[in-house]
Amino acid sequence: METVYKVNDWLNEIVWGPWMLVLLGGTGIYLTVLLGAPQLRYFGMVWKEVFGKRAHAAHAESKSISSFAAMATAMAATVGTGNIAGVATALHLGGPGAMFWMLVAAFFGMATKFGEIVLAVNFREKDKHGDWRGGTMYMLEKGLVQEKGESWRPVGKGLAVLFAIFAFCSSFGGGSSVQANSTAEGLKLGFNIDPVYSGIIMAVLVGLVIIGGLNSLSIVTTYIVPFMAVFYIVGAIAVLAFHANLLLGAVVEVVTYAFKNPMALPGAIAGWSVRVAVTKGMSRGVFSNEAGLGSAPMVHATANVDHPVRQGLYGIFEVFVDTFIICSMTALVVLGTDSLTGHPELTGAQLTLFAFESVLGSAGKYILSIALALFAFTTILGWYWYAETAVVYLFGVWFKPIMKLLFMAMVFIGSAGSEIFGGSTNEFLSHLWDMGDTLNGLMAIPNLIGLLLLSGVIRRLVKDFDAKRKSGELTV
Repeated sequence: METVYKVNDWLNEIVWGPWMLVLLGGTGIYLTVLLGAPQLRYFGMVWKEVFGKRAHAAHAESKSISSFAAMATAMAATVGTGNIAGVATALHLGGPGAMFWMLVAAFFGMATKFGEIVLAVNFREKDKHGDWRGGTMYMLEKGLVQEKGESWRPVGKGLAVLFAIFAFCSSFGGGSSVQANSTAEGLKLGFNIDPVYSGIIMAVLVGLVIIGGLNSLSIVTTYIVPFMAVFYIVGAIAVLAFHANLLLGAVVEVVTYAFKNPMALPGAIAGWSVRVAVTKGMSRGVFSNEAGLGSAPMVHATANVDHPVRQGLYGIFEVFVDTFIICSMTALVVLGTDSLTGHPELTGAQLTLFAFESVLGSAGKYILSIALALFAFTTILGWYWYAETAVVYLFGVWFKPIMKLLFMAMVFIGSAGSEIFGGSTNEFLSHLWDMGDTLNGLMAIPNLIGLLLLSGVIRRLVKDFDAKRKSGELTV
């Protein structure tokens, strides 16, 4: 395992080098300008769409789910331990300024996720079982040929296969084992449950849900996701209310140390720098809201929707809730309670748990443990669909039963990893996060290339949507 960790550290430095930050941020900025800032222009429409009646319309005959169910399943994968453990880890490694760069990445990430969902719905197709399949693989393979000509087929196919392989591997890292590990840690801290038992329970529960396919996944996530988001937000507000006098100072730290050497902050942790704040903030931000990864479009492509752009609106909502609301809550709780500089030995879920417990006592411990378990469990469910979509593209529908077993096994291994491989829980968690970051970066590369090459398609679809709305052919 030490060899694996060293190789991953080397690869992580390459994948998340300055060029990746330029590619991620640049793509978001480019799409924001090209599409007329859809995250701002459509913001009011987004809320009407998500909370309107149309959002819940499904179509059983075409084996599609409602737009809201597709979003809930995507948010199940998006809103996960990255919002709790990932934010705390970013703050621990990069200082308060890391949160600022998470928000910057999220703002432009709204346009990125909007664009990738639009393309996913536009180029989706049915598999041999009649299920909708879409996402980066189909966008690259079909879209490049349609737009650029037959000479682009090898390029599109090659990039599509690479993305599918990276998505398949990422589902085992950030999609299942990281989530399971963080959950087991939270349950051990909150309820003293052995990680091995947590792994067995989670693997069984995941198996019971994924055996029913997308319909089963969407039903479960539609009920759990709204509840868990509200549950966590209310708990965070309770902590923030107790330290309301420190909130302004926390916000000032986030902005100030995004540009100023964070080592000037009293109690700063060795290794903090603006460069690390930018790198960790953006990488953890992508890990959390998944804008640019190409993951969420795989489930959005299954929605019953009358226009690709309409489904893209749900992507804007996803990123906003994930990063601007939930991640910000976590950061303010950690910074507002002085947990970051007061306890430099803590990181990940332990740091956030301490912040909650310092104000709410044992109640805070239970609130965070339950929230962590729900966040991680639903993320595992959402990422199963991504894994299945990837393997169906690579190997065909016959591989789905094998994928279910492999996924359940990774849930158990992630949960009980520190017991199996040895070493401290903190060390194992840190390595898992790093491996998840690497795999996310590898996924993002072909997806972002496809987005840039097919940005003209997105623009045409946006213009078509606006024109049909203006003429009354499409209602809002």
